[in-house]
Amino acid sequence: MLTEITGVDGELPAGKIVIIASRYNESICDSLVRGSVETLTNAGLTGDVIRIIRVPGAWELVMSTANQLDLEDVIGVVTLGCVIKGETTHDEHINRAVSDALMKLGVETRKPIGFGLLTCNTLEQALQRSGGTVGNKGNEAAEAVIELLRLERKLAAG
Repeated sequence: MLTEITGVDGELPAGKIVIIASRYNESICDSLVRGSVETLTNAGLTGDVIRIIRVPGAWELVMSTANQLDLEDVIGVVTLGCVIKGETTHDEHINRAVSDALMKLGVETRKPIGFGLLTCNTLEQALQRSGGTVGNKGNEAAEAVIELLRLERKLAAG
């Protein structure tokens, strides 16, 4: 018989979860933060284990994430930001570099990083993904961290 192990339920390990959010496109990022906080508190986490750090933009998410993951008491990070395409390819360079760097950090540290960086073509797309008709990617990024933490706890327990 096959066994399937998931992190959709179960206990969370002790430690802090840090939400690192861009201030750029502030109203969109504020909505993403609200979604993440809602998800984390619904999972039973309290304000004393949730930390919110604001950085200037998407580019700065990586360094702040790396610094937080170096802390022993930090068990996961939710990264939130919003890059909207402009007249140049600047957005593509930012999005790819941040995505690749965050993935590398997660693999290197073995700590989950929720990816909540919106990479949209229009403001309307960003609004729909930060609490509109497509949902709130802040919720989804926090859910991913919670699920991975539960899964790893189960796997470690055998």
